[in-house]
Amino acid sequence: MAKRELGAILRYHRQLHGLSQTVLGTQLGYDKTYISLLENGRRTIPDVASRRRIAEILGLPAHVLGVTDAADTDFAAMLQFGDSTVRLAEIACQSGHATDAVNELWPLAARLEARIADGHTEREVLALLARAWVGLGVALGHILPEERLATAARWTGKGLAIARRLDDGGFHVHALRAHGNELRKAGLHTVAIDRLRRAHSLASAPADRAAALALLARAAGAADRQELFDQAVAHNRRLLDEAPQTPLFNPLALHEIHLRGLVGTGRPAEAARLLDNSPSPGMQTTPLWLIIKRITVGHVLLIQGDRAAAQEHLQEAVSGAGAHRLPHQLQRVLRISSDLPDIHEQAAACLQSLREQLAA
Repeated sequence: MAKRELGAILRYHRQLHGLSQTVLGTQLGYDKTYISLLENGRRTIPDVASRRRIAEILGLPAHVLGVTDAADTDFAAMLQFGDSTVRLAEIACQSGHATDAVNELWPLAARLEARIADGHTEREVLALLARAWVGLGVALGHILPEERLATAARWTGKGLAIARRLDDGGFHVHALRAHGNELRKAGLHTVAIDRLRRAHSLASAPADRAAALALLARAAGAADRQELFDQAVAHNRRLLDEAPQTPLFNPLALHEIHLRGLVGTGRPAEAARLLDNSPSPGMQTTPLWLIIKRITVGHVLLIQGDRAAAQEHLQEAVSGAGAHRLPHQLQRVLRISSDLPDIHEQAAACLQSLREQLAA
């Protein structure tokens, strides 16, 4: 079908449905000899009307037999720019503008789904839809509150289901990594660890291995899997010398993952000692990671008993989370700030405002 060769399509259609050339010829209004000539490529049908009629009888979209119309031309242009749309949405999400990413990806995904519903299941359409679904899930994972994060995981899961069937190992690893992280955020730690381990095992590039390990460490810390957490952190630190730095994989991001994982695995004293070794933000540090880091540092400082320093970090985190519409980061603040009534009240008010915006 991808080659749009009429003879090959007719032959495969017969094999699929167990038809003889005589029966297929009767369905299409041709004799057996003519069907044989078409299948062997010794005859062709150039006129559009006949090809459209054949496509209709066989239950195929007309474009498979080379019949195009204005809608096909418009869609070809959309496919051409769809890749750019997904890439720009990823950049917007990393820059702290996840709502903009959702606004870009939602109509793209809807149009691709409609195209597939009409029978257009070309590989490039499926591949672009999978990328849009994964990107949409990741963006929603930033702007949805915790009780709705399973929705984000469902979108990344839909993208992963297609990625498994595409001959694109790099994207498969990316989809596994994204789905695993959204599962972790939704509290499904066991299956999240399974997806992230799989992403790491399939990754061939150092950058992909590093990204999968960073998220695996985070999931292991959340699941109180101390041995796995320590192994992932140690491996990631070794990769700092060979893998390129990204918004997910850089010294500051790894420091935050290490801090939070130590707390999650019951070692707050080690986390407190690690505070003194905090790296400075680099070129790959995004606003999202700065907010996440401030919350984690604030939590460790509270455990230490340094309320003043903790309040300063959490105050900045609440302001940033409100500006970038990050409700579940505000929910993190609420969980740890019960002894800081001013911060708790500000976070609650900001979260309510974001809920109202989301509802609208």
